[in-house]
Amino acid sequence: MTNPVDPVTFHDEIEAYCGAQSCLPGEEVTLHVSTRCETFDVVVERWGATREAVWSSDGVPGRYTPAPPGADAEGCRWPPTLAIPVGEGWPSGFHLVTVRAYGAAEGCDTAHAWFAVRPTPGGDRTGRALLVLATNTWNAYNPWGGASLYTGGDQVSFRRPVARGLLDRPALERDDRKARPVRWDEEPDPDGEIYQAWRLANDYPGSVGSSGWFMFERRFVAWAEADGYAVDVAVQADLDVDPSVLDGYPLVLGVGHDEYWTAAERDAVEAHVRRGGAYASFSGNTMFWQVRLEAGATGPHDTMIGHKYSAHETDPVVAEGRPEAMSGLWSDPLVGRPEWTFLGGASAFGLYHRFGAAVARGAGAFTVYRDDHWMLTGTGLRYGDLLGARDGVVGYETLGCRLQFDEYQLPVAAPWPGMPEEVEIVAFSPSSNLGMGEYPSSISALNDQGDLEFIAERVGGGTDDDTLRRFRHGSAILALVRPFTDPGAGDVVTVGTTDWVFGLDTDPAVARVTANVLDRYLAGNHGHAEREDLAGNKDLTATDDHAEREDLAENEA
Repeated sequence: MTNPVDPVTFHDEIEAYCGAQSCLPGEEVTLHVSTRCETFDVVVERWGATREAVWSSDGVPGRYTPAPPGADAEGCRWPPTLAIPVGEGWPSGFHLVTVRAYGAAEGCDTAHAWFAVRPTPGGDRTGRALLVLATNTWNAYNPWGGASLYTGGDQVSFRRPVARGLLDRPALERDDRKARPVRWDEEPDPDGEIYQAWRLANDYPGSVGSSGWFMFERRFVAWAEADGYAVDVAVQADLDVDPSVLDGYPLVLGVGHDEYWTAAERDAVEAHVRRGGAYASFSGNTMFWQVRLEAGATGPHDTMIGHKYSAHETDPVVAEGRPEAMSGLWSDPLVGRPEWTFLGGASAFGLYHRFGAAVARGAGAFTVYRDDHWMLTGTGLRYGDLLGARDGVVGYETLGCRLQFDEYQLPVAAPWPGMPEEVEIVAFSPSSNLGMGEYPSSISALNDQGDLEFIAERVGGGTDDDTLRRFRHGSAILALVRPFTDPGAGDVVTVGTTDWVFGLDTDPAVARVTANVLDRYLAGNHGHAEREDLAGNKDLTATDDHAEREDLAENEA
C-alpha cells in the first residue's frame, strides 16, 4: 500500500501512539513518538466527568522516524520513546495522552494518543457498569498513514497515530455533526455542507464526525460520572483476549457508533446476557460488520481485517471453507448470524436519518408509543410526543426494525427469521437506507456508496425493484429486547441511534431515559425503585438533574 503524505499523516510536527490499547493498574504503557523537534512534553489525563492529569514528563528528547509504507495496514513500528507507569491505584477509565513539541509551527505542535485502564480482575462489580469502548470502529475510520476501511483498505493497524480530531479538539454545538440539528426557521443541511466547511477549515479528516472518543463515548462518560454512576471501561480487544473482563458486571454498555465486532466479542457479550446480565446499546449502526483481529508486525490483536462489501469475493476465509468468519455483514447468509437475533433490530432495516436523502427533514427524534413503559418513567412524555427533538438525537446512523401495528395500534416487530419473540417497541422514528447517488458530500467513504443495493443483494437476495423497495425504508427503534429464552437470561436495551449522547446534557427527558436504564440494572447504586420514590409524581422533564435528585433525597431522609 502507498503512504501518501497528506494533511492526515503528519499534519502536525509531532505524532504519537501507545503500544497497547489497554492495561491494568501497575503496568506500563509504551509511548511511541516521532518529531523533528528537539524536545516535547507529555501529559496523561484520565477523562471522566473532568479531565484529571495523572502523570507528566517534560523536556523529553525528540526523535524523528518516518511513517513506513503500509503504516495504515501494518502499523508504524516506531521504537518506544518512553514508558508511562500506570499507578496501582489508578481507577479504570479512558486516558488521553497529549504531546506538545517545542519549536513547532503554531497550530502544529500538539498530538494525542490514548489508552484505557481496564478494571482490576476480581473486584466487586455491584452497582458498576462496564462500557466497552467502540475501539474497532475508531480504527476502521482512522485514515492515518494511508487508507481506512472507508478509503480502499481491508486491513488496519491499531499501532499508529489516530487522525487529528478523533480524540480531542475544541467542542462545538452542531457544526461537527453529520445529522446537524436544526432550530426554528432553519433549513436542514442534508448534504453536509456546514460540516464539510468546518472540517476542511480545520484540516480534519472526513471521518472526524463519524467515530472516536471525542465524538461519542466521552460525552456519555462525562455525563454518567457527573451524575454519580460508576462506569469502568474496557476496549473491544479485551473481550477477545479474556472475556472474563465482563464477569460480575450487572450491566455492559455500548455507546455512539459501535459498528465493528469480532465473533469473540459478540460471543462474550451474548454469554453475559445468557448468564442474566444486561446489555444496553446506546448506539446506531451497531454490530453491522464482522471483523477479525489478527497478529501483525507489532504484536497480537494489533491488526483488524475488514473486507466489508467485497468480503464474499475477496476474504480468504471464504475460499478456505470458513464463511462464518468472513469479514462482511453479520446478516450475510454466508456468516449466518444477523445482529437482529441479539439486538432486536439491524441497520439493514433502516440505517440513516437526516443524512443525505434519508429522511432529510425528519424530526431527529423518537416518537413515543408505549408511554407507560418503565424507560419513560419521570419524563412526562405521552403517546405521540417527541423524545430528543431539540438535540436531534436520532441520526446520523441508526438501527431499525421491521414494524407492524397490533390491534391497539401500537408498534410490534414484524415477523422475520431470527427476530426475537420479545421486542417491546417503546418509541421509533422513520429511517432509510441510501442507494447510489443519494449520499451527502460529508461522508468519508469513497468506495462503499450504495448500502441499499448491497443490503438488498446480500440480505434480500436480489436488486430488482421489489427487493430494493422492501429494504429502502425502516424505523430506528428504542426497545427492550429479550433475545434468549434460557431461564434467567437477561435483557438487551436497544436505543438505535449514534447521536443519543448529544441530548444527555441538555434534554432532561433523554437524560432521564438513560438514567432509568442504568438504574434498573445497577441495583445498589441509583436504584430504579428509589428514583421513582424520590420523584413521586413529579414531572422531571424540565428539572431532572443530579443536584435536584440530591435535594429530593435529603428531603426524603
